[in-house]
Amino acid sequence: MHALFDVPAPAKLNLFLHVTGRRHDGYHLLQSVFMLIDWHDTLHFETRSDGRISREDIGAVLPDEDLTVRAARALQVFAPAGVGAHIALEKRIPSQAGMGGGSSDAASCLLALNRLWGLHLPLSVLVAIGLKLGADVPFFLHGCNAWVEGIGDSIQPIDIPNGRFVVVKTSQGLDTKAIFSHPALTRDSETATISGFAADPFGFGQNDLQAVAQCLCPGVTDALNWLRDRGLQGRMTGSGSAVFAQMRQDAGPIKTSAEWGDVPGNWQLRECVNLGVHPLVGWAPSDDSSVGSV
Repeated sequence: MHALFDVPAPAKLNLFLHVTGRRHDGYHLLQSVFMLIDWHDTLHFETRSDGRISREDIGAVLPDEDLTVRAARALQVFAPAGVGAHIALEKRIPSQAGMGGGSSDAASCLLALNRLWGLHLPLSVLVAIGLKLGADVPFFLHGCNAWVEGIGDSIQPIDIPNGRFVVVKTSQGLDTKAIFSHPALTRDSETATISGFAADPFGFGQNDLQAVAQCLCPGVTDALNWLRDRGLQGRMTGSGSAVFAQMRQDAGPIKTSAEWGDVPGNWQLRECVNLGVHPLVGWAPSDDSSVGSV
């Protein structure tokens, strides 16, 4: 095998995000449900025989040392000498949106190169690599919707009903560190339960980061108001500036951004459905240690 084309890297939405405490080392303790959606980046891989890792940007220009390149180099330690890869990345998921685009790209890169290079590393090894790259990477590697706790290191698969959502991202982005370091951030939400979430999966809880985000990024408020004016109850996802709302069952056929009308020209809007599993599930051998906490 010398190439793998059209490898998907789906985005996620946080159905809720509670900050329940803070450790002595400064890391925040979280509870959240991560849900995969069908808004995705696409990656293409070709082997190189000179040991180099190169990347070609199709669309948005990314930093030289993005998570995809870092993931490839981390995995290359396990590959034979001289084995490299050229990666072409079609970026569609907005950056600084709280949708996990960079982490998803890294996870798909690990899964794809593990297969392309014939390494056959088990999922537990890829998860260990991914955790060093970013807190969200293990979620995408596990490949299922999940209840996430701790500092993002406890991942429990969870079933989520089928749903349809509109996701809106204004031109403004958000810096995660700025939110978590803000003195007004709520850090003492009550501990939630899976049974409580299951009773109302698309209306449960809140995003504790949202109030601070609205102070730092007026675009979040603009997008929430835009959804409200259309009868939709919006919520921010993750620590980024994208917001989303569940759509009514009688909303009719899926519409493009242009068909929504009066969407500001510098906004990104997409109607999405949730995914039951990641499209690359099964690309790495599983083992007992790759299930549950990582």
